[in-house]
Amino acid sequence: MRVGIGHDTHRLERDRPLWLGGVKIEHTHGLVGHSDADVVLHALTDALLGAAALGDIGDLYPDSDPLFRNRESSFFVVDTLERLKQSGWRIVNVDIIIFAQKPKLGPQKERIRERVAQLLSTAPENISVKAKTGESVGPVGREEAISCQAVVLIDRG
Repeated sequence: MRVGIGHDTHRLERDRPLWLGGVKIEHTHGLVGHSDADVVLHALTDALLGAAALGDIGDLYPDSDPLFRNRESSFFVVDTLERLKQSGWRIVNVDIIIFAQKPKLGPQKERIRERVAQLLSTAPENISVKAKTGESVGPVGREEAISCQAVVLIDRG
């Protein structure tokens, strides 16, 4: 069994789409990045890569490569999962924490959980999604950014 951890933060900007965990969230601001800036799927990709000792998201999907410009982050998760499967690994469970002052994500957590499970070809009960605010402190608390941490457990299936 192997454990991996991933983290990502992107700044918020008005009048952009907000994608979290492969789910479009209605909000006045969205995340800025080379791809769709989905912090949940970026942190998840890094956690998967770390667990299998395959580097990080910047190594495999660099923001200097035009191929990944405006790319849906689900691509990174699915491609990484395929790399893990080819090496004999399978997902045991995933734990995700999203840090956002706004929008409130309680109503969206189940949709995110189901989408992440779908992308990973696993059952939703293997996925945990939690949401925390920044308590009005720091970039998250001032509504300047959204962050995410993800932990995965994999084993040889």
